[in-house]
Amino acid sequence: MTDAQPLVIGIDGGATKTIAVLADARTGAELGRGEGGPSNIQAVGVTSALHELNAAVVGAFKAAGVSRRPVAAATLGLAGVDRAEGADVILGWADLVQLAHKVSVANDATLLFAAGTPDGWGLAVIAGTGSIAFALDAQGRDARAGGWGYLLGDEGSAFRTGLLGLRAACRAADGIGEPTALLPVLLKELGSSDPREFIPAVYRGKWDKAAIAALAPLVLAAAASGDATARGIFEQETRELAQTAAGAVRAGGLPTEGVPVALTGGLVVQNAAYRERFLSELRACGVTPGPVGVVDAPVTGAVVLARKLVG
Repeated sequence: MTDAQPLVIGIDGGATKTIAVLADARTGAELGRGEGGPSNIQAVGVTSALHELNAAVVGAFKAAGVSRRPVAAATLGLAGVDRAEGADVILGWADLVQLAHKVSVANDATLLFAAGTPDGWGLAVIAGTGSIAFALDAQGRDARAGGWGYLLGDEGSAFRTGLLGLRAACRAADGIGEPTALLPVLLKELGSSDPREFIPAVYRGKWDKAAIAALAPLVLAAAASGDATARGIFEQETRELAQTAAGAVRAGGLPTEGVPVALTGGLVVQNAAYRERFLSELRACGVTPGPVGVVDAPVTGAVVLARKLVG
């Protein structure tokens, strides 16, 4: 690699981690990848988010074995930048650190269109720690539904699934809710036999938002094993995620027949049953998916968009 080689950076930042990929601007070949912590400015604050973004960029250059320098273009798809002031903060940081000659910033869901749909438009759904659905038509007009965060929404997300599992376990411990395998399963995960230990685990921070989201696979496993309470959570969350996605389709004026769909996030990427149930519920909401792209690494879409910025 020479100093004259044109480079681009694609960055995908969410509520759990941030990934930066340094790539060849001409071919898109990955040269180095770096990782940081969560960079959602609404969740972790501006200072922490910018620190993690910088850590991911530093890591990408280090992995590529080159000295850091401004690249030709950078695309950042970040959770929490839907409002103009959020994007302005990121653009200000990019200018300060001389990230790239051309920079674009958008919500992380937008990366899915480049990475997971045939022609760069359609329905994009994220079901990770949080959840959101975006619609983008062939003319570039967009719309969204969801993305309200863990206190106001995030239906169908890993956090909400884990939280509902915890709530069900607490009700079962009180003898109020139905008996459920979630109680012993979650106690085992905590390493305790006392349900009251859920209280300090949640309220004193051992089980923060990311840790509660990490409980979602346990809830889905219990559902697959036949636990009625867990199954109810599974069905409720896939239905509500589908309703969110259908809302984005309607808001964006997309066709309800054969709409391209791009999916990412642990629940839909790693759990086929969750993914298929969501698609079934989406059909029940009146939206028939066309080609479905399951995107394990949305950052690849960021690299595609960064290369387009170069021209």
